[in-house]
Amino acid sequence: MRVYNTMTRQKEEFIPLEPGKVKMYVCGPTVYNYIHLGNARPFTVFDALRRYFEYRGYEVTYIQNFTDVDDKIIKRSHEEGISPEEVSRKYIEEYFVDCDGLGIKRANVHPQVTDNIKEIINFIQTLVDKGFAYESEGDVLFRTRKFDEYGKLSHQNIEELELGARIDVDDKKEDPLDFVLWKAKKEGEPGWASPWGEGRPGWHIECSVMSRRYLGNTLDIHAGGQDLQFPHHENEIAQSECANDATFARYWMHNGYINVDGEKMSKSLGNFFTVRDISKVYDLGLVRFFLLSTHYRNPVNFSDTILEQAKSGLERLTNARDRAEFILSNQTVEGISAEEKELIPTIESFRDKFIEAMDDDLNTADAISTIFELAKFMNTNVAETSSKEFIKCNLDMFYELTNVLNIAQKSDDLDEELVKKVEDLIEKRTEAKKAKDFALADKIRDELTSMGISIEDTRQGVKWKKM
Repeated sequence: MRVYNTMTRQKEEFIPLEPGKVKMYVCGPTVYNYIHLGNARPFTVFDALRRYFEYRGYEVTYIQNFTDVDDKIIKRSHEEGISPEEVSRKYIEEYFVDCDGLGIKRANVHPQVTDNIKEIINFIQTLVDKGFAYESEGDVLFRTRKFDEYGKLSHQNIEELELGARIDVDDKKEDPLDFVLWKAKKEGEPGWASPWGEGRPGWHIECSVMSRRYLGNTLDIHAGGQDLQFPHHENEIAQSECANDATFARYWMHNGYINVDGEKMSKSLGNFFTVRDISKVYDLGLVRFFLLSTHYRNPVNFSDTILEQAKSGLERLTNARDRAEFILSNQTVEGISAEEKELIPTIESFRDKFIEAMDDDLNTADAISTIFELAKFMNTNVAETSSKEFIKCNLDMFYELTNVLNIAQKSDDLDEELVKKVEDLIEKRTEAKKAKDFALADKIRDELTSMGISIEDTRQGVKWKKM
């Protein structure tokens, strides 16, 4: 497999530190609100990468943090009249609701900042002892210029950074480029005892500490959104490599931005959408499919029109699946035919093409195109005269490939009472048609439609699905 390494700006062969094992760290959310579409993209993309590694036989250790102490959390706690801990706990629970809807697997560990204060203090003390950090009025800051390679991820040099934005001017700093590792406590804020006085961690330090705790000094892959390259990931590299005397991450992967109707999504433009908002209009399985339908490094344009197009595409896949499942459920023909045997290599070739796409820097767009080709093959070659073995061979390949991306999955959340009611109505409609009572048959169809059920009459019986 080859992945695009942000550090080197080129595709490289992926070679893990330990054969057969992958250590991944993906930056998680600051838990003060529902996750937004911009969060959903890296969470979905790198979930697909993890699943693909597992599909190829790797043992993956996947860590994703929660930032549960931050200025935004403190502000929200004042707004809602609850403690920062209650804010964090609330939105961690809501994070899992949304990510479950998006089909995202839980990380092996979801570490929280507040559970790692001791480790953070020890890490900062190491930097102070080595001369890379200093205390100033209760804050501890990192001496950026002492790390000669600062800027190597974002490909900026010190001179460019001095002229650029996002550099805080602070009298506490020896140098404007220095960044905070520990913040002195202010009134009304949470704080912890430390050698430098009561305070709390800065933003960047948490990922360096928690990744080292669970994955060691060097990661295979560190991933996140494009917006995190600078300063967050740049600062992580500096503090980690200075503290640990080791390469922090071998491969850096960053996904592109989300645009809304052609403009970058942002609160200031008023085109900002939470996953929870979107879920009120669209199934989150569709949102996952939409996000994976574009190569992860390219920008994604979000609009109702594009999502409706994605919905049509996803329905083509699920219709091909359901059609084959329906034929199989009514099939009695045993024993694969000679003609069918000749088609087996074609079915297996879809796997090779899928792997080729995914091995090319996680090209989920081309991988999904391959699944569409398989769906077209199924529609053309699976018929009422096909053998059970042949139909199952097609479906097995369909599920093998769609399971990797966790798209076009069969819903297992249909209520048993609903299923029974639908099947009873279909039976009554069948009897009405036999009795030539077409008015009653049409009335029953309308009742099913009002329940969100579509039906299709076939020679093998009535097919139905939830719309």
